Amino acid sequence: MVSSPVEEALRHEVAFWAKRGGLLFKQARHAASLNQKALADVSGTSRTTLSAYEHGRKSPTLETAGRILDAAGFRLALEAKIEFAAEVGADGRTFHVPSRLPRLPVAAALGVLRLGERVFDLADRDERRAAYVALLSEGSPQELLGHVDGVLLVELWDELILPPDIRAGWWPLVEEARHEAGVVN
Repeated sequence: MVSSPVEEALRHEVAFWAKRGGLLFKQARHAASLNQKALADVSGTSRTTLSAYEHGRKSPTLETAGRILDAAGFRLALEAKIEFAAEVGADGRTFHVPSRLPRLPVAAALGVLRLGERVFDLADRDERRAAYVALLSEGSPQELLGHVDGVLLVELWDELILPPDIRAGWWPLVEEARHEAGVVN
């Protein structure tokens, strides 16, 4: 039997998500310091089935995935996807603007950033300000997602010295966040 390109693409997509889901189970289990048997017992599944999930050989229902993650001390959550638009500044360099402002875990938002030769301690407000100027001006989408926290950006926004085109690109996101928070300018 010959499968169509659409069926083949769908099969690859399912396999990709099965493996990615398996990694989530494995990460949750390790974070909870549980072996497969212990997590399987607590979540009401078998060790062999959990192993099949972790290795992407089987895909659980959402209900089962939620139950396994809950047993490991995590919850299944829906997170909005962030996409980026590449814009060209007046100087000819490209900068990236997200579709929404990301929220980061505290460890990432206040961690250490290595950007080229520069190192920034994001827990230090002055260094975070300098890092955000660099990131908004020249950061890749991955760097922006990994180090720019939307709440901290909005809080620093008026202090950031940015080229006008970069400020204009990010301004609607900052304004939307301020509006949602009820902040009046």
